[in-house]
Amino acid sequence: MTDVYEPYDKLVKLVILGKLFEVPDNNLLLRQMQFVAADIGYGRYCWNGECRACEVLYCQTHGGPEYAALACRIKGQQGMRVMRLAFEVKYNMSEALARAPAE
Repeated sequence: MTDVYEPYDKLVKLVILGKLFEVPDNNLLLRQMQFVAADIGYGRYCWNGECRACEVLYCQTHGGPEYAALACRIKGQQGMRVMRLAFEVKYNMSEALARAPAE
């Protein structure tokens, strides 16, 4: 079986919908979310930016400017805050979000 994650040396902390997660550094945000929510792997994502089913709204720092992006195209970084998830991502992450600690 091929590893779906890019090589990483450490875990970084991201806040997704107010919940704190530790995910592999140096990976696409969608893969980082898959690390904590295996159901992402069963979602209807194209993984190449065409379907837009992984659209998110995020900021790099608390209170910083907000950006819309595709989670299959950006890498999550330490301290990133994701404030909105596309329906498909939110659905696939629902169990992980329910059990994750609040930030």
